[in-house]
Amino acid sequence: MKCRLPRLYLLWIAAIFCFACPQSYAVSWFPFGPDGGSARAFAADPADHTHLYLGAANGCIYQSHDGGRKWERLARIGNRDDLVIDNILVDPADPKHLVVGAWALADLHHPDGGLYVSKDGGATWTSQPEMRGQSILSVALAPSDPKIMVAGSMDGVFRSADNGAHWQRISPEGSTEIHEVESLAVDPTNPDVIYVGTWHLPWKTVDGGKSWTSIKQGIIEDSDVFSIIVDPKQPNVVYLSACSGIYKSEDGGAKFSGGVGMNKTQGIPSTARRTRVLMQDPHNLNTVFAGTTEGLYRTFDGGKYWVQTTGADVIVNDVYVDPADPRHVLLATDRSGVLASDDGGDSFLASNTGFFARQITAFTGDAQHPATTVYVGVVNDKESGGVFVSHTGGLSWSQLSSGLDGHDVNSLGQAPDGTILAGTEHGIYRLKDAAWQRAGDPANAVAASAPAEPVAVEVKPAHKTTAKSARQRQAAKRHEVVAPPIALKDFDGSVYGFALTGETLFAATSRGLLRSASDGMTWSLVDSIPLDEWRFVAAAKATVVAASLSAMEISSDGGNTWQAMALPAKVTQVSALSVDDRGDVWAGDREGLYLSADKGAHWQTLQNLIVRNVNNLYFDQAADRMLVTANEPETQAFAVDVQSMQVRFWDTGWNLRFARPVGDHLVAATLFDGIVVQPRMVDSALVGKQ
Repeated sequence: MKCRLPRLYLLWIAAIFCFACPQSYAVSWFPFGPDGGSARAFAADPADHTHLYLGAANGCIYQSHDGGRKWERLARIGNRDDLVIDNILVDPADPKHLVVGAWALADLHHPDGGLYVSKDGGATWTSQPEMRGQSILSVALAPSDPKIMVAGSMDGVFRSADNGAHWQRISPEGSTEIHEVESLAVDPTNPDVIYVGTWHLPWKTVDGGKSWTSIKQGIIEDSDVFSIIVDPKQPNVVYLSACSGIYKSEDGGAKFSGGVGMNKTQGIPSTARRTRVLMQDPHNLNTVFAGTTEGLYRTFDGGKYWVQTTGADVIVNDVYVDPADPRHVLLATDRSGVLASDDGGDSFLASNTGFFARQITAFTGDAQHPATTVYVGVVNDKESGGVFVSHTGGLSWSQLSSGLDGHDVNSLGQAPDGTILAGTEHGIYRLKDAAWQRAGDPANAVAASAPAEPVAVEVKPAHKTTAKSARQRQAAKRHEVVAPPIALKDFDGSVYGFALTGETLFAATSRGLLRSASDGMTWSLVDSIPLDEWRFVAAAKATVVAASLSAMEISSDGGNTWQAMALPAKVTQVSALSVDDRGDVWAGDREGLYLSADKGAHWQTLQNLIVRNVNNLYFDQAADRMLVTANEPETQAFAVDVQSMQVRFWDTGWNLRFARPVGDHLVAATLFDGIVVQPRMVDSALVGKQ
């Protein structure tokens, strides 16, 4: 019965496609969470207030048809996963006409991104040629003439008078002031009046960009201007948020008041003055929401006094107020996804069903419930991330992060007694009673008030072999300064992977290879191999292999003795490692996949498997196969039968980080979209009998 729930779900999913697709059709795998992640921007269909769009930090746009309660992925812009979608425009005259502004996440000082246009409600997209390569940080419509759009980029301000079909620069070419345009607003009655917020002060034009005026009076110098809004009924009333606070002008920007230290806005502390977005309630224009890097604030009196309505741990990127019901408020947040309120912003709950933008980095199954219970770890999500658990084979998830203190989870494993382990950038944690505790025995650990001095420990030479690298030979001859081999309660290194052989656990860390014979409670340093930043560790039966980026060590007796392994000749940096039941070692790098059956004396490649930039290897013992994922090809998962060396593959439709077996199907982690699950293609007759 424990397997029945995920099996029935997958049969139901497959049934949707069985009648439309032949059995041989490669159906993309289906996303199932964990819900949430970083949400960036909202937009609403002007003809249907329940139809919303959501831009994310993974290049994706999602949509909702029920006011943001449930979401579905609509499109990936530019077929890229490094674009941040901070701006979405919906044409009031034609709601199927969408314009999206995007910028590349990697480096804003080397502009990349652009404007993307859809004429079919987001089903298909084209890149706008004149804006290609521009990092678009802001986009706005002219309320009095929606054919007029303005866009702000790292390079300046651009304007379109034909619904975004063509664009021209309206800021001075090569301007040393009007660039890095973070925010824009257009006067509600005059489309030639445009407000521009840059990373160092605001500007204004009243003639469509022919001339520009600095509007910095009352604003602290060198203030990044994140958001500008103009009152739709009183155009002279302008709100502006900056890194120095929230400002208000009642004379069209001629003079501002507010900010920090100058008629300071009441209620918002200086620590929360990075206000990323301002939004007015369309039913009561004196009600303004301020989304900051330390929570949401709200004013009922036009900005005289502000009250915080969320916790300070919420980073707000955008605010949506339902024009049909101002009690319905949505927040797009970093890490926590979408938060929804039905009481005007007094309280919020997560509203992320169908929105998946997590970076999964770690996975472990529960050996006691292998078909149903799995754990994943995420990075970059702080308290909203950590570890998630599924008891339905990956189809639904719940957060399980109490005690992790917001740490990134680089690795997960399971001890012989069933305890789940988490490797973070700050040590090892054990799961006990639904909460995480730092590994280590307090009775044996050195007191934090009197930390032990590092001691010189002689690194024992490995077995004699011609496979030693120069670095390993040097390490074997010298004395290494390492932490004493005590219970590592205060161990604070990065933990990249776990492996289990018999009753012994190994952990690959930034401070050496660790060993535990106490179900992960206490750990000691494996000092018989060179002290290195061991990035990988793998084990099968009595064979244990550890690898850094440029070296490898192997043990054939459960970790009691070790010897160095030569890397494949072409390998410059190890990127993946595994061991199969025969003791054969598998390694991946940027050039491909390698296999050694003699402890590194010889390596071979698989002639029928061509991959580059291998990012993960995993030995599926139950099926006697090696699971392989790579960045090239990025959407395919491979399975190599270790007996016949025959290769099978699936085109999942997603950029993969790794694949794992769960019961009788596979699940895979994507780079930015969470977990995807393999569909089970079955005969329609079989489906009908379930």
